[in-house]
Amino acid sequence: MALSRRKLKFLVTVTMLNLFVFILMSRNGSQDKTGQNKPHIPSKPFWAKLAPNSAYWNRQQQIVDIQNNHILLTNYSSSDLPDWLNDTSLPSDPCQPNFRVTTQVKDYNSLPDRFKDFLLYMRCRSYPVMIDQPEICKEPPFLLLAVKSLAPHFDRRQAIRESWGRAGVVANKTVVTVFLLGNATAVDYHPDLSEMLHYESVRHKDIVQWDFRDSFFNLTVKEVLFLEWIQARCAGARFVFKGDDDVFVNTYRILDFLKGLSAPKARDLFVGDVITNAGPHRDKKVKYFIPESMYVGVYPPYAGGGGYLYSGDIAARLHGVSQHVALYPIDDVYTGMCLRKLGLAPDKHKGFRTFNIEEKYRSNPCAYKSLMLVHPRTPQEMIQIWAWLSRPDLTCQ
Repeated sequence: MALSRRKLKFLVTVTMLNLFVFILMSRNGSQDKTGQNKPHIPSKPFWAKLAPNSAYWNRQQQIVDIQNNHILLTNYSSSDLPDWLNDTSLPSDPCQPNFRVTTQVKDYNSLPDRFKDFLLYMRCRSYPVMIDQPEICKEPPFLLLAVKSLAPHFDRRQAIRESWGRAGVVANKTVVTVFLLGNATAVDYHPDLSEMLHYESVRHKDIVQWDFRDSFFNLTVKEVLFLEWIQARCAGARFVFKGDDDVFVNTYRILDFLKGLSAPKARDLFVGDVITNAGPHRDKKVKYFIPESMYVGVYPPYAGGGGYLYSGDIAARLHGVSQHVALYPIDDVYTGMCLRKLGLAPDKHKGFRTFNIEEKYRSNPCAYKSLMLVHPRTPQEMIQIWAWLSRPDLTCQ
C-alpha cells in the first residue's frame, strides 16, 4: 500500500513538472503562420564589444573583471585584445608611480593633489611593515578591536586603552585591541614622532604600522593591508570591530549582541550604520568629492567608516575578494564594493550612531547603554562614558 502511494506521488510530481515546462514554452515561444511554436533567436551577439568606460576607476575595475573572466578571454588571443586591456607600457612594479594616468584622466592636471597622489599609486597594495605584533593573537580572541589611528593621536589611543578598548577578558570573553597606522610623513608637515611611537609600541604592544603615506585617500590601503594582516596574525579571531579613534564603543553591548547570534548569522555577520542609494559628491568643497572623470554610478550599500562589526569568516572572504576590486579612495565605500562582489550587503543596526545622538541625551549614561557606537567623542568623553557604563549601580528604565 505504501509502495503504491509512493508511485502515485512520483507520477503526480512528474506530471506537474511536465505541465510547468509546457506552460513556460507556450508563454515564451512565438508562433509561425501555421500556429506552430518556434524558438527565439537572439538578435544581438552574445558577447558585447569590449569598450572602455569613460571614468577611470570604472575602467580599471572593468579591466580587472575581464582579466578574471576566463570564459571571455578564451574568445580572444592576446593580440586581439584592445590596447586599453593589454597595456604593456605600465611599470612592471605596481608600486612605482604610473605616469600613464596623467594622460588617461582627462582633468588630471586640475585635480587636487590628493587625487594625483592616489591615481599615481593606485596599483600598489604592498608596503613594508614598520611595527608589528606577531604574538598579539597567540590565543585567538573572541573579539578583535581594530582602530584606525594617526601617529600624533597618542591621547586618543590611550583613552581607548583605558576605556572601551581595554584588552583582556571582558564579560567572560577575550578581547584584543590593535591600532592601525601608516607613516605620518614630513610631506604632510608632521613632526618626527617615530621614537615616541616606538616607545608606545614597546610599552603597550598594540601598534601595527606600515610604511605608506597615512592620508585620507590611503585609508583604503590601510584596509587592504589590515585584511592581509588578519590572515597572517589573527586569523582565529571570531569577530572583528573596525573603527576610528574618535568614536565611543560600548564593548559590553557588542559582546552581548555577539553571544546571542545563531551560527548562520554569526558566520555572515556584517553590521553597522548602513548608507544606501548614495553616490559620489560632485562638490569640490566636500571632503568626499569625487570627479566624474574618476567614478560614475551609484555606490553599493556600505557601512559608515566610523565603525562596523563583522565575523572572522567575512574577514577572510573580504581578503580574498579585495584582490579583484580596484582600490577606491574612500575606504568604507570600497568595503561595500567588496561585499557586493561577494554577493553580500551590510545589515543596518540602530545601535551604530555614526552621526551622533540628540544633544539633550549626550550627558545621560542610559543613552549609551543600548548603543554599540557613537561618533564623535573626545578622549575625555570616552573615559567618562566608560566609567558610567561600568558602574554596578547603573539602572536604566
